[in-house]
Amino acid sequence: MLSHAIEILLVEDNPEDAELTIRALRKKNMANKVCHVRDGEEALDYLFGTGSYAGRDINATPKVVLLDLKLPKVNGIEVLTRIKSDDRTKHTPVVVLTSSHECRDLEECYRLGANSYIVKPVEFDSFIKAVTELSLYWMLLNKPPCC
Repeated sequence: MLSHAIEILLVEDNPEDAELTIRALRKKNMANKVCHVRDGEEALDYLFGTGSYAGRDINATPKVVLLDLKLPKVNGIEVLTRIKSDDRTKHTPVVVLTSSHECRDLEECYRLGANSYIVKPVEFDSFIKAVTELSLYWMLLNKPPCC
């Protein structure tokens, strides 16, 4: 699961939300290209090849990061800040996928460079549909900069 073909980095500490997200990705045959990390520190280690991911090719960046905000160790705002402030990852799309409806979180995420902000739907079918649509957009339709 942690090969060079990782295209989606899922940063989610809630096991149920992670499973629902992966299930939605499976429906579109994208689950084999997902790396799921459970906290902000692990996400940063993955992206920057440190900690338990030391030696990982950091040039193999994911096509998109699905980022929860309320994370243990390092919160999602700090993860977003680090991603968007580093030349190696600043062009990596970050989709904030969170339960936070707070305007200050929304505004802060966009100020820091989030590419999208989605409040997790509570209803199962709506959640599956939202994840499916956002993954199709970022994986198939979006064209990243040629850098």
